Amino acid sequence: MASADALAASAETAPAVRRSPPRWIWALPPVAVLALVFLYPLALVVQQSFTPDTGGTSAAPYTPYTEVFASDAFRQALSTTVRLAVGSTAGCLVLGFALALVIAFVPFPGGKAVARFIDVFLSFPSFLITLALLFVYGSAGMANGAWTDLTGAHQGPFRFLSTPWGVLLAEITYFTPFVMRPLLAAFSQLDTAQLEVASSLGAGPARIVRRIILPEALPALATGGSLVLVMCLNEFGIVLFTGAKGVTTLPMLVYGKAILESDYPAACVVAVVNVAISVGLYSLYRMVARRAGA
Repeated sequence: MASADALAASAETAPAVRRSPPRWIWALPPVAVLALVFLYPLALVVQQSFTPDTGGTSAAPYTPYTEVFASDAFRQALSTTVRLAVGSTAGCLVLGFALALVIAFVPFPGGKAVARFIDVFLSFPSFLITLALLFVYGSAGMANGAWTDLTGAHQGPFRFLSTPWGVLLAEITYFTPFVMRPLLAAFSQLDTAQLEVASSLGAGPARIVRRIILPEALPALATGGSLVLVMCLNEFGIVLFTGAKGVTTLPMLVYGKAILESDYPAACVVAVVNVAISVGLYSLYRMVARRAGA
């Protein structure tokens, strides 16, 4: 009986156990910051895209979306954006696969340094590559300067940088390492014994690449190609710095509508369309990356 009384007394004097707050409480601050910094500006863009120039949110059939979708400028910009993105992605896949094969399977001095430089190259801004191409192939670049010095002509023949081909070359030059990086990682895990056995059985290099290396590289190619496609759709600096005449992509159209024409509803409409396409392709990229084990 005495022991029971002692236990009751100790229970009364013991400090109350504090219950820890739910774990979801700790997620509120980062979610609030994310909503304030990213989601709120995006919501403003979406709201502005439904706001006509007369003011107020329009629920009528004739909204800024109707006006933009009916314009030739939007359709041409969308077509140009898709064609450049698809062409650049295809070029990056072909060139990246060929260069990754050489770096991974053809021993040469400085091969490891080249592989490390690819990692550094990924941090370069896109306009830096465009400036480098302008120094080489611009109207006053080294190639045209050498041509005029040798032939005495008034101007050189290299003027493709101000055309869609110049944008295509700049994007392929800049985005190819984004394909090479996952390929080099995939090639580093390839069992070289398979290559040696195939070579000893008389298989040539082309057959080895087609039957052994390419199947192993397909997941990495799909991952890198999906990522490059998303980035090419949103590329702005390369198109702006090349100064290509008649090349208007969706990001350039947003810039023109907002800065040059002060047509903010139309600019927001194009921006929303660009974001929707990018999010859809990014979802595809993540699905491909998960299946590839990236």
